[in-house]
Amino acid sequence: MSKGCCETLAKGLMERIGLNDSVLTHKPTGGEPYKLISDIPDHSTGINMVMAALTDSKHGVIKNINDINAVGHRVVNGGENFKESVLVDNDVKRDIELCSELAPLHNPANLKGILSVEKLIPGVPQVAVFDTSFHQTMPDYAYMYALPYEYYEKYKIRKYGYHGTSHKFVALKAAKILGKDAKELKIITCHLGNGASITAIKNGQSIDTSMGFTPVDGLIMGTRTGEIDPGVLIYIADKEHLNVTGVNNLINKKSGMAGISQLSSDMRDLETAAAEGNDKASLALKMYAYRVKKFIGSYIAVLNGLDLLVFTGGVGENDFNMRKMICENMENMGIVFDAEINNQVRGKDIILSKPGSKVTVMCITTDEEFVIASDTRYIIEHHTV
Repeated sequence: MSKGCCETLAKGLMERIGLNDSVLTHKPTGGEPYKLISDIPDHSTGINMVMAALTDSKHGVIKNINDINAVGHRVVNGGENFKESVLVDNDVKRDIELCSELAPLHNPANLKGILSVEKLIPGVPQVAVFDTSFHQTMPDYAYMYALPYEYYEKYKIRKYGYHGTSHKFVALKAAKILGKDAKELKIITCHLGNGASITAIKNGQSIDTSMGFTPVDGLIMGTRTGEIDPGVLIYIADKEHLNVTGVNNLINKKSGMAGISQLSSDMRDLETAAAEGNDKASLALKMYAYRVKKFIGSYIAVLNGLDLLVFTGGVGENDFNMRKMICENMENMGIVFDAEINNQVRGKDIILSKPGSKVTVMCITTDEEFVIASDTRYIIEHHTV
C-alpha cells in the first residue's frame, strides 16, 4: 500500500490459496512482521484476511477499510486489448475473462481478486495493471510465429511477453540513476528469478522479449523448459504416452533447473550443491547462464548496440555468481564486468561494470507493487466521468 505513491505503509504476501496451511505475511513499514497460517479456501476469504491485517489494532496501518480509496491489481495477460493500465469496469472484466484462455493459470485468479474486492468494498474504484502491456509495442515481425496465419486470426496465437511491469520499471529507474533519458538509450533488462525473461528496449519501448504466447518460452527457469525444439515434446509425448495435460506439466512443472539438476528449482540450493561437486547442479547453472548470454547477444544485434544492461528479480538482484557467469568473456560486446564489486552486491542498486566499459551493467531492485500503486493513483486522479 502506498501513500502519495512515495511512502510504503506495508507490504504483504498471501500464499497457497485453496490449499491447506495457507500463509498470510504482513509487513508494516517500521513494525514487526506478522504471519498467519490458516486455511484460505478462496480469494474472497483471502481478501477479507488482507483487510483484517491492514486494519488490525496492533499490526494495521489504516483505521478501517473506508480509508482505501482505490485498489490496483496485477493481471498477467491483457491480450491485444490493453496497451496500458485501465480503470476496471464491466467491459474490462469481460475482456480479462476472455483472455483467460491465454493465461489459464493466472487470469482467472486475477479476476477473482477483482470480484472479491468488489464485494467487500463496493464502489471503490479498481485498476488493472497488465504484465503484457509494456510489450504491446513489439513489431509484428517480432511477435508473430511462423505458423499458418489463420491461427493468429482465429486464436490470436502470437508472442505476448510477460514481466512487463518489472522490465519497464527497472529500465526507467536505471536510466534515472545514471541521469539519462531511457528514450535515448538502448537497454536490455534481465528479470531473473524462478520465472525469468529478457527484454530489448529501444526509445523507451519494448521491441522484443523472451517469453512468448505463454510464460514458458525463452530462458530456462525454475521448473519451466524455456525455448525447446517442439519436436522433442512430440517425441516424448509418444514415448511416455502423455496427453496435453501431461505435456503441460512436463514443460511447466517438471523441467527447468529442477529437471536438469534433479535436485531443486532454487538457485541457492544449486549453487551450494555445485560448490560441493554436484555435476548436475553445475550443469544446470551453466545452461542457465549460457541461455541468458545468448539472448543478450541476440538482442544486442536487434538493438544494433547496447548502452545499458540491467539485472533484476530474485536471482538478478542477489546471485552474484550467476551475474558473473553471464557477463564474463563479453568484452567484445562492450561489457567490461567488475567482478570485485559484483561479489559484494545483493539486493541494491549499483553499477557492476568498470569505468571504461562501453556498456553500463547495473543491478536494479524492482518494485512491481509500486508501479501498480502509482498507475492506480494516476488513473484514479485523472479519470473523468
